Amino acid sequence: MSKFGDRNSRPFEPPMADPVAFMLTWTTYGTWLPGDERGWSDYGIGFQFPDPIIKLEAQARMTEDACILDDEQRRLVEKTIADHCKIRRWQLHAVNCRTNHVHVVVSSDRDPKEVRDQFKAWGTRKLKELERKRRDETLARRASEGSSSLSSSSNVSSSSSQPPIRENWWTERGSRRWLDNETDLAAAIGYVRDGQ
Repeated sequence: MSKFGDRNSRPFEPPMADPVAFMLTWTTYGTWLPGDERGWSDYGIGFQFPDPIIKLEAQARMTEDACILDDEQRRLVEKTIADHCKIRRWQLHAVNCRTNHVHVVVSSDRDPKEVRDQFKAWGTRKLKELERKRRDETLARRASEGSSSLSSSSNVSSSSSQPPIRENWWTERGSRRWLDNETDLAAAIGYVRDGQ
């Protein structure tokens, strides 16, 4: 019996062997909404065709702008995933963080949903730390510019307001693909490293 129960819930077939790895993918907040013109996936249902009305409704429910990661943020997410794999003793085969999505190929003794959720949680934590650092540096720079200026009173009031740190970095879920053999694993690694 596999430890990855939802994959082997086929009552009339023998249980499948445990996979050699998983390919995990998730998008950044607001960059691939329900109704998207590229098509979209509805949880529990599967692929859905584009629907501009559904997309407008999803956009109206957004609480922040769409999240587009810059180069420093992308490198940080990749490093965080690699570090987490070392701590957990999971084998990281490939990771590629793009501006609006992340792909990870990993071997783990845990359910892939749990693995993905841990990557997302640690990525969020590290991205928020980076944003706080950036905000503090900006405020310190403005304060030093304001103190050397004759009109420092107007600069002080604008520098004292702190922009909020983003709350929503990722979409709610993501995809989990089981890689059953070395051929599937090699194909997934190639796609993540070179197919982007």
